[in-house]
Amino acid sequence: MSLFRLDASILPATSASRSLADLVEAEWTASHPDSIVTRRDLAADPVSATVWADAVTAQFVAEDQRSEQQNAARALAATFADELIDADALLFAVPLYNYGVSQHFKTWFDLAYTDPRIDPTGTALNGKPATLVTVLGGNYAPGTPKEGWDHSTGWLRRVLEDVWGLDLRVVQRPFTLVGVNPAMDAFTDVANELKDKAEKSARVYGQELAATRSAKVA
Repeated sequence: MSLFRLDASILPATSASRSLADLVEAEWTASHPDSIVTRRDLAADPVSATVWADAVTAQFVAEDQRSEQQNAARALAATFADELIDADALLFAVPLYNYGVSQHFKTWFDLAYTDPRIDPTGTALNGKPATLVTVLGGNYAPGTPKEGWDHSTGWLRRVLEDVWGLDLRVVQRPFTLVGVNPAMDAFTDVANELKDKAEKSARVYGQELAATRSAKVA
């Protein structure tokens, strides 16, 4: 049994997304204490912004004419794909930054997506159980003043659930800047409620992640 975990927070010591992902992972480990957990920390080991272009352009060049950078990019893309394919379950912890997708995650996804095994015509990830943890500094839910400003969660669901075909569950915690930004102190009570709700969801989805894979293995 194996779990692949990806973290994209640039502030690991205080990361709300990592804390929630820890709860998911703890449930997985409780069910599979001897399992392997493969980790990829995109803040500690970011993907260069130029690697994706090297991997894409390599597809249009004869193999014996590719540059060193193109060969390295293709090899890294294969490594990313291997990590996803080889794992029995997947866990992604991706915060919202500046109302959009984390650049670290987007660069990682773009490069992984160049591997033909996980493109839309040949994905080897279809049906694989996965949990996405995402956190938002504010609250962009329906009825809030900034409804629709979250341009990350929808895209993440699209590429993970629809493009890669993952059996995806999503844990989301809004208002993580309450207690950090004094201007948001008025939302303390609701922020605490949303935090508790997200933590409960993380534990439940962690149990489901482990149980879903256990059922498939059995």
